[in-house]
Amino acid sequence: MTKKPKNIYDVSLFKRLMQYISPYKLVFYSTLVFVIGLAVFGVLRPKVLQEAIDTKIALQQYDGFMYYIILMVVLLVLEVVCNLLFIYYATWLGQSVVKDVRIKLFKHIMSFKMKYFDNSSVGVLVTRTVTDMERIADVFGDGLFMIFSDLLKMVAIAAMMLYMNWSLALIVFITMPVIIYATNIFQKYMKMAFEDVRNEVSNLNSFVQERVTGMKILQLFAREETEYKNFKEINERHKKGWLKTVWYNSIFFPIAEFLSSITLGLVVWYGGLNVVLDDTASLGELTAFIMMIPMLFRPLNQIANKFNTLQMGMVAANRVFDVLDTNSHIDDAGRIEAPQFEGDIKFENVHFSYIQDEEVLKGISFEVYSGQTIAIVGATGAGKSTIINLLNRFYDIQKGHIKIDNINIKDITLSSLRAQIAVVLQDVFLFADTILNNITLNDKTITEAQVHQAAQDIGIHDFIMSLPGGYHYNVKERGVMLSSGQRQLISFLRAYVTNPSILILDEATSSVDSYSEQLIQNATDKITKGRTSIVIAHRLATIKKADNIIVMDSGNIVEQGTHKELLKRKDGYYRNLYEVQFMKKEVV
Repeated sequence: MTKKPKNIYDVSLFKRLMQYISPYKLVFYSTLVFVIGLAVFGVLRPKVLQEAIDTKIALQQYDGFMYYIILMVVLLVLEVVCNLLFIYYATWLGQSVVKDVRIKLFKHIMSFKMKYFDNSSVGVLVTRTVTDMERIADVFGDGLFMIFSDLLKMVAIAAMMLYMNWSLALIVFITMPVIIYATNIFQKYMKMAFEDVRNEVSNLNSFVQERVTGMKILQLFAREETEYKNFKEINERHKKGWLKTVWYNSIFFPIAEFLSSITLGLVVWYGGLNVVLDDTASLGELTAFIMMIPMLFRPLNQIANKFNTLQMGMVAANRVFDVLDTNSHIDDAGRIEAPQFEGDIKFENVHFSYIQDEEVLKGISFEVYSGQTIAIVGATGAGKSTIINLLNRFYDIQKGHIKIDNINIKDITLSSLRAQIAVVLQDVFLFADTILNNITLNDKTITEAQVHQAAQDIGIHDFIMSLPGGYHYNVKERGVMLSSGQRQLISFLRAYVTNPSILILDEATSSVDSYSEQLIQNATDKITKGRTSIVIAHRLATIKKADNIIVMDSGNIVEQGTHKELLKRKDGYYRNLYEVQFMKKEVV
C-alpha cells in the first residue's frame, strides 16, 4: 500500500525549535543582515555589467570604464565577505542551539523511570542524542538560512529583471510555475522518504549497539552467521531508504536543469531578435539576463535541495521532542531534605506491578530497625530485587506505604533519598575510566586519600595496588579488564566510600571465585557494621549472620525469622531451601 505524502509544514514544531534561538538573537539577526547583503550585492553585479556594456562597450566609449570594473570587484568582495560571515555564523548558531537541546535532552533522559529504559532501545536513544542532533544543526547551517537566502536572491533577481526589461522577464517566468509545482511535489515525497530513512537509521544503530554489547553471547552460541544475515537485511532496508531519496533527486534536478536551459534558449532567441531587429532590448540587458537566469534558477534548485536538509532536520527535531515530551519521571514532589537517616525501614501493605494487573508484590509488610542486617531469600521472580528498586524509588508503588525513619519516602527529595542508600548489584557496571573515578564517580568531595583509607578498611587496598597504575588503572568499557570478582570488590568500595545510612547488597557474591568471595565477605562484615543493611543472597555465610531473614515466594512474604528459628520449622520454605542447597553442599 502506497503511503500518502504528509504535509511538510509543521508550524508548531518549527516555532518550538526557534525558541532555542532566544539566547542568540544578536547572532541570528546579524546572520539575516549577511543574507540580505548577499542578495543585494549579488543582484547589483548584473546591473553594473549591463550599464558597462550599454554605456561603454557598445558605444566604444572607454573613458570611465575602469569605474565599472572597480565597482564589480567591490561588489564581488562584499558578496564574498557576506557569504563567509553568513556560513560561519549560521553554522555557529546551529551548533549552539543543538548544544542546548542536547543538554536538555540528556538531563531529561537521566530523570526517566527505570520502566522507560526497560521498554526502550538504547540504540534509538543514542540516535536521538547524537545523530538526530546533527540533523537539527543542519536546519540552521544548511537549511533555514540557506532557503531564506535563496528566496531573497530570487525575489531580488525577478524584481531586477522586471525593472530592466519586462518582456524578457516574462519569457523567463514562463517555466517558473512548472518548476515551483515540481518543487512542491518533490518536497512532500522527500519528507516521507526521510522519515523512512530516520527509522532505518535508528533500527540499524539499535541492532549494532546491542550485538556489539552482547558479542560474547553471540560467539559462545555460534550465532555469528545468523546475526550477519539479520544485519544484511537491516542494512538492505537502510540502503533502500536512502535510494528512494536518490531516486527523487535524480528525477527532479534533471527536470529543473532542462527547464533552466530551455528558458535560457528562449531568452537568447527572443532577446537576440529584439536587439537585431527592433532595438527593444539592449545588448547589455541581454547579457545581464543571460547572467541572471542561472542566478534565478540555481537558487530554486538549491531551495529544493535545502528543503531536503530542512525536512531531515524537522523530522529529527520531531523525534527529539517526542523524547523531551515523554512524561516518564518519578514524581519528585518531596520537600524533606533528609540530612542523615537513622535507618528504620517499614513496608506497609505494599502492592506493585511492572505490568498492569500483574502484581509482583502482593501486599507485603515488614520492618527493619536501625543497624540491623536482614536477608531476603526466595526463588527467582519472587520479588526480592523489586523491593530494592522500590526503596530507591526507581519505580512507584500502586498501593501501600514505604517509610524510612517513619517518613514516607515520597515526602523525601529523590537526591537526598538516594544519596544515603548505597547499592551493590550482582551485575556490576564500570565505566571506561580509572578505578578511582569509578569509585568516586567523579565526586570532587571524595579525595583519593579517603578512597585509599576506605580500601584499607575493607581489605582490598593491596588488590588495587597490584594492578598496573593502581587506582589510576583504566578498566576500559564495562570493566572488561577486571574479573567479575574484582569488579564486585570495586563496587563494594564504591558503596562504602559514600558512607551510606542504608546499604543494599543484591546477590553480590553469587558469581565470584573463592578468593574474591573471602575478600567480599570481609568487606561485607566491615561495611554492614553499625548501619542498616538489606542483603539479597544465596550464600550461607551471609544469611546465617542476618538479624532477620525474610522468605519470599510469588510476591508474598511466606516466612520471617532468624536462621535458627526458620530451620526449626518442619516443612518450612526456608528449611527446604536450606536442605536442598546448603546441607548438600556441606555433605560434599
